[in-house]
Amino acid sequence: MNACNRYSHMNLVVPLMLTVSTAVPPLTQAGAEPAPVSETAAALGQEIIGPNQTMTEAQDYLEARVPVLPSFFSAEEWSRYADQLRAEVLSRVVFRGEAAAWRAAAAGLEWLDTLPGGPGYRLKKLRLEVVPGLWIPAILYEPDHLDGPVPVVLNVNGHEPAGKAAAYKQARCINQAKRGMLALNLEWLGMGQLSRAGYSHARMNQLDLCGTSGLAPFFLSMKRGLDVLLAHPNADPHRVAVTGLSGGGWQTIFFSALDTRVTFSCPVAGYSSFRTRIRHFKDLGDSEQTPCDLATVADYTHLTAMVAPHPLLLTYNSKDNCCFESGYALPPLLAAAAPIYELFGRGSFVRSHSNDDPGDHNYLLDNRQALYRMLGEFFYGGDTSFDAKEIPSDAEVKEPDELGVELPALNEDFHTLALRLSQSLPRDGNLPTNAAEAREWQQRKRSELQGVVRAKTWTAAAEGVGSGTAGEVATARWLIRVGEAWSVPVVELTKGAPSQTTLLIADDGRQSAAAHAEELLAVGHRVVATDLFYFGESRIPERDYLFALLVSAVGDRPLGVEASQLAAVTRWLQGEHGKPMTVRAVGPRSSLIALVAAGLEANAMGALELHGAMGSLKEVIEQNRTVQEVPELFCFGLLEAFDVKQLAALVAPRPVTFVRAGGRAKEELAGLKDWYRALGARHDPVR
Repeated sequence: MNACNRYSHMNLVVPLMLTVSTAVPPLTQAGAEPAPVSETAAALGQEIIGPNQTMTEAQDYLEARVPVLPSFFSAEEWSRYADQLRAEVLSRVVFRGEAAAWRAAAAGLEWLDTLPGGPGYRLKKLRLEVVPGLWIPAILYEPDHLDGPVPVVLNVNGHEPAGKAAAYKQARCINQAKRGMLALNLEWLGMGQLSRAGYSHARMNQLDLCGTSGLAPFFLSMKRGLDVLLAHPNADPHRVAVTGLSGGGWQTIFFSALDTRVTFSCPVAGYSSFRTRIRHFKDLGDSEQTPCDLATVADYTHLTAMVAPHPLLLTYNSKDNCCFESGYALPPLLAAAAPIYELFGRGSFVRSHSNDDPGDHNYLLDNRQALYRMLGEFFYGGDTSFDAKEIPSDAEVKEPDELGVELPALNEDFHTLALRLSQSLPRDGNLPTNAAEAREWQQRKRSELQGVVRAKTWTAAAEGVGSGTAGEVATARWLIRVGEAWSVPVVELTKGAPSQTTLLIADDGRQSAAAHAEELLAVGHRVVATDLFYFGESRIPERDYLFALLVSAVGDRPLGVEASQLAAVTRWLQGEHGKPMTVRAVGPRSSLIALVAAGLEANAMGALELHGAMGSLKEVIEQNRTVQEVPELFCFGLLEAFDVKQLAALVAPRPVTFVRAGGRAKEELAGLKDWYRALGARHDPVR
């Protein structure tokens, strides 16, 4: 789930990382006067679409692309559909790229110390290998006396810094063991013992960039955990439960829908439909909850129904201070699942529990006892001795260091795995050496790039919204309707009779590029400055990167949206002024967008001037960047197919110039001069 601001009653604070942008330069210190804004900067910064237009358009764009659960008329029809969905989510979302090999790899398992628990159970420490080289810790709560097959429970959890040592999680594991169940307390990536930076969920997207699903380690953690439980000689494969709070609730529904070994599911305050999230911003999920392309196959309404015909208890909180309030999150899920359960004649197997005391984000006593009641009914039916009241166990809760499990000193994480994968990328990165092969390569790779970034050929319709002057400079403001979905703001600056046109984009928004605009105006250029999706005036004002994740989840890519907008604006400009224009991009993000757009749009875009461009996409991984910081740079599979050198090669023979290129760019882009020569042009891209 999204990193909650606060877990009440749990003595912890988890900040929600948001990136904030402003339309004017910030104060240099508290109470200081703002830095003076030049006439050019003021002209560039005039409002065109307003602060909320892009967010509103993004909501509509995304909502229209979330799949709707169809109607079904028999259990057999549903089962065929669910089996197909299950296979597609696993193959198209979870196990892409190297993750398919991870899935098939032999997984290590090491049993370590055994600790005394409380009356009737013991604790066994273990570590399990999720993917090659990445081990996670766990604790098995095992009853002292086992006779025959017993239920097993996989206990997962969310953004809880204490991880497996959280007292409320220990309490339910202890209670399960005291009732005769095998309870596995699994550590979650990024929490508890795995709280180092490399496990940050915003870094799973480094794997996505390499063409390997960053979601796979999350899923395989649960799969390996359940493998351990079911390998126990007393495990009953017909009584298999999964439960967890918050991100653990997300893990619960995602795993229960996709692994048919699970026979009872109890997600707690852990998820809502993508449609719900689009309108309730505190539900917007982190990278794992919003994985690339999931919503091209299924919504969370589908996943909820896919638990059928097994028992399902949807537990939510009425006053949740984090996310997923019961009042709005529950109804769409129940509406989706209930008809499917009825097809099986098991309408009573899907239930909900709404917690009012305390009602905030919790898995405390009331919610735990709701779990015990369901376990008693479905796993111990007919046993009149089963009591759903919690067995007091506060004195048996262990300190975190008591539950510590030794891990390898060099344990892999998202970052180290991505570093390893990136070393051999891009695949087939060598450039041809003669003109005929070069042109065939460009044609083939242009089509491949379009597929990787999910580019669109959008129309552009311009509406003038104002004009004026800034000293000797004439200004015109345009609202460009790109396709059916997007409004893109454009400011046009002219001084005298311009001899050519330069389109200007910048990482910090168009207003930040005033010095570049003035430089271009001074040499007789018409300057057209724009803010593409996610930049400047087109930036979503709150939880912006979470919307970027949703764009990828519905099957598009932020990079593709931005590049397609840029290409559409250049086509409009070509229609207005009759020839291709130069594009100047300022910053590594804008430079990549310009490269991609020019690689796809061969007619309207002429020369590229890239200021502050990366020399390689591998720098994103090497610098350990997160999706919060630079969401479009984590385009799934881009590095697998292209690096900066290959993208620049697509644009040739049109000039691409890396202005004031650093040593890395000079090293990575060596040979492009020869590439231009092979295409009949004399140009050295690196300056």
